[in-house]
Amino acid sequence: MIPALPHRALYAAFDRFPSRKGSAVHIDRFARALFDRHGGGLLYVLGGEGLPSYQREGNIEIVRYMREAEHVLERAAGYGARLAALLEDMPHLEIAHFRDPWGGIPIVEHGGAYKTVYEVNGLPSIELPFLYPAIPGLEQIAELERRCLKAADLVITPSQVTADRLPVPATVIPNGADIRPRSEPPPLENYLLYFGALQPWQGVDTALRAVARLDLPLVICASVHPRRAKPFRKLAERLGVEVHWHHALPEEELARWRDHALLTLAPLRDCSRNAHQGCAPLKILESMAAGVPVVASDLPAVRELIDDGVTGRLVPPDRPGELARAIRVLLDYPEQRAAMGAAARAHIERHFTWEQSVARLDAAYGERIPAWPTP
Repeated sequence: MIPALPHRALYAAFDRFPSRKGSAVHIDRFARALFDRHGGGLLYVLGGEGLPSYQREGNIEIVRYMREAEHVLERAAGYGARLAALLEDMPHLEIAHFRDPWGGIPIVEHGGAYKTVYEVNGLPSIELPFLYPAIPGLEQIAELERRCLKAADLVITPSQVTADRLPVPATVIPNGADIRPRSEPPPLENYLLYFGALQPWQGVDTALRAVARLDLPLVICASVHPRRAKPFRKLAERLGVEVHWHHALPEEELARWRDHALLTLAPLRDCSRNAHQGCAPLKILESMAAGVPVVASDLPAVRELIDDGVTGRLVPPDRPGELARAIRVLLDYPEQRAAMGAAARAHIERHFTWEQSVARLDAAYGERIPAWPTP
């Protein structure tokens, strides 16, 4: 379906939307900020089971690319071709904001007079080998990324680590979290928590091996389908870890588990995706905003969020024994843990709310891409 409104703003993301992944939270906040600034717009994303290919919410239209493919690169090519066709029917477009080269190449090479924004949350040339070890054409993918970076009028990223590795200047706009009242407790007490996706770089196996040394249950609120958890379920059973699994919980249900955890674990692996590309995990910010201390891997991108020993605890990555020891110390000193949680919440309130992130995004737009008056 061709967009019916004369949109002046486009936000494109090769992500399923909505979903329970952190990327969907980010897309929602930044796309709405863009559309508020430009009187509406078109959101072009991936679809999936249970989602319509087209919907309209006031002056915002959502077009979803629905076609599946055997390989991610085949689907990316189809997604880009569909976007190129959509651009032909958007003569009033003034700004196009994209998150990946699959949408970026059609946007920057279309030849339109609109301004372009490349939001670099991750680089497929670095991330895809972790998901598809035999994937071909990584240098060609990296070249697509470079073309997008050089052509974009504005490049933004949530991590200084990511900004430092890009070949062009980038504006750092951190992710955010909401400060909310505490929710009702869940039907379990005294548990550790991991929530988020289950990609190899998340280090869920490290968390399981660490918790195996402790006499506590681990709650895992995975943002993905249960089939993605099968390897971790088997590992947990082999290690004898008591794991309470939940999948794709609504935010209000996830908040109950997050708000009342003893600690949240973010055991990111020491790999190119985390250490060299950079990252900005929402699980860390959201837990801190809830006043729950995070025990996380000591990586450069994580140090942007956590002050070790003050607002959280950093431990060497890929070391289950070190992770277990850090957890045990915090469990043995509940007053210290409570003080750390309070400091974490205050830190988010001062520096990392979504309102502050959106304000930084609006300022970046204002510096490089002026707003046009709404007709």
